[in-house]
Amino acid sequence: MNSSPLRTSVIGSYPLPGWLEFSAAHLERFGGDDLAELQDDAVTTALHDQLAAGLDVVTDGEQTRLDFNLSFYGYLRGIELETASPRRFGPPAHDQRGKHRVTETLTAPHGLGAVAEFQRLQRIAHKVDATLKASVPGPYTLSGRLLPNAQYSDRWALTEALLPWVQQELIDLVAAGCREISVDEPSMSCYAHREDPRRFVDIFNRTVEPVVGRTRVCTHLCFGNYKARAIGPRQVAPMFPAFLDFHCDEMHVEMASREFSELEVITAIAKRMDAAVGVIDVKNYHIETAEDVARRVRHCVTLAPPDRLVFAPDCGFSQTARWAARKKLQAMVSGVRLVRRELGLPNG
Repeated sequence: MNSSPLRTSVIGSYPLPGWLEFSAAHLERFGGDDLAELQDDAVTTALHDQLAAGLDVVTDGEQTRLDFNLSFYGYLRGIELETASPRRFGPPAHDQRGKHRVTETLTAPHGLGAVAEFQRLQRIAHKVDATLKASVPGPYTLSGRLLPNAQYSDRWALTEALLPWVQQELIDLVAAGCREISVDEPSMSCYAHREDPRRFVDIFNRTVEPVVGRTRVCTHLCFGNYKARAIGPRQVAPMFPAFLDFHCDEMHVEMASREFSELEVITAIAKRMDAAVGVIDVKNYHIETAEDVARRVRHCVTLAPPDRLVFAPDCGFSQTARWAARKKLQAMVSGVRLVRRELGLPNG
């Protein structure tokens, strides 16, 4: 259950500052110490924006990653990294990201990098009161960028090969002191309409089993956000009721960009775990007002108890300009605080 009613949180990613994107395109001009300073400064910047908005839960903004999951492939052994986009021209879409060829047994002997990211955040945020959250893509989502071969005949086999390495990363995060971890499986929500959702539940639960009860386990369900484009049918119904059997403390569902269609699902979620509601649309540049958010929160409170509700953007902010992300986060927190005052709840 929430440490505070009507908690405010984020999914994981935050926009990269312009100077970081420029630097990333000219890495050969920097020394090792320069790069370490760049990373620290970027995390400090992302953390500052989140704390200035007043969030209860913050992340490192995934400032040292390429997208929310692409950097993880650099830690895997047994693959040949795709170096060129299969389609470079035309409207942006998911097929512009290539797949990596598997060459031998998949391993991650040095972990997946999330522990080092969290330890950097711990060091930079050592006097911060907000909860520090780490995000790790789950094995099914990670398997989507790998090509099956004779050893791993399909995506399910690839998922099984990746599962113990993701699981170990979660164990190591807990050992590092991480109090909240989001195991993100957007591919499960994107493909629940065509696969057996109970199989997804089994994969998720086996992945998180060693850390359940040792940290706050969250998950994020959405329909894709590469270049603000969805990839799956934007319907919650195919996931439920099966996904209610996820062994997690918090389940987040994209709602704002879908005009809060199927919002009633949070009633069922809140009976099993905390329901995190996407109340900020990260796919557009309409800046919500505090009253916009408050109106959405009031509706949610009619469907689930305040101490079972968490509010966040629909997805990470990696595809959103920083100026907009700042304003959207500020509006989100201000709107939630309006409702807290109306309900006589503490405001942090």
